[in-house]
Amino acid sequence: MKEAPSGHVGQHGRAEERPVAVVLRPLGLGDLLTGVPAIRGIRAAVPEHRLVLATTRALEPLAGLIDAVDEVRPAEELAPLDWSGPPPDLAVDLHGKGPASHVVVADLHPRRLLTFDSPGYPGPTWYPDEHEVRRWCRLVDEGLGVRCDPDALDLRVPEVAPPVRDVAVVHPGAAFPGRCWPPERFAAVARHLADAGHQVAVTGGPAERELARRVAELAGLGEEAVLAGTTTSLELAAVVAAARVVVCGDTGVAHLATAYRRPSVVLFGPVSPALWGPPPRSRHVVLWHGDGNGDPWGTELDPALAQVSVDEVADALDGLLARVP
Repeated sequence: MKEAPSGHVGQHGRAEERPVAVVLRPLGLGDLLTGVPAIRGIRAAVPEHRLVLATTRALEPLAGLIDAVDEVRPAEELAPLDWSGPPPDLAVDLHGKGPASHVVVADLHPRRLLTFDSPGYPGPTWYPDEHEVRRWCRLVDEGLGVRCDPDALDLRVPEVAPPVRDVAVVHPGAAFPGRCWPPERFAAVARHLADAGHQVAVTGGPAERELARRVAELAGLGEEAVLAGTTTSLELAAVVAAARVVVCGDTGVAHLATAYRRPSVVLFGPVSPALWGPPPRSRHVVLWHGDGNGDPWGTELDPALAQVSVDEVADALDGLLARVP
């Protein structure tokens, strides 16, 4: 793919190309959103550059909501980038800690390369117990000499009409079974919200539609409550941006609630909120009973997540809704 035309007309009438900064982040939705403060830091470090974000095709629409980004290009995890333009001035690896991802940006032959330290790639030290947001902020802080704001997580609201507004979003799915709270418990929470007078919407991707239908059915909700598999990524973001409250596990929708500053109750396990949790705002409640030693790719319900009870979630929702306007 060739570089898109950009720049301004100089004093002699010639188009002057802007220098380019490439940022690599082809992971999941939560990964993308936790990288937003670092992306904004890169923009602050090179304000005259054209900032190109390389991420997955599925995330391209949402990546376009990051105000610091000029262009989004498709990328696959650890695969070479389709890049036929001139070498960028700056390339930043916001993907990982080791050579497998570093080489993807190094192969662009940038004038400046920023990565975490690994064999053949000098850079800041990677700390495994660091929160994901602060980790990438520190890379930019130390590597480019700018101060990132870890709380700069907001996204632009999509220019699409949400199919529903002011609803209680119940999102039962997650990337791996170990992170999925049982559907029967999500259904009990959905029923609690409905009994309190809230309109409930059960969200998810196309692969989660049957899960969402099961939750709605167990909660005594009609088919109209099931949005899973019926919304685009932008419509889902718009639903969350207009939501009354969000309840979910440690998944991308939790980060959307953070990005749009919507009240949320997030159920953690096996991964600790110290690594992936929302910022310390009163509108976000974290429930966690683990020790941080669970398997994030587990095939069975994580024991820490299993300790979160329906009553605990219902109480957290009631308290949150009572104090947040």
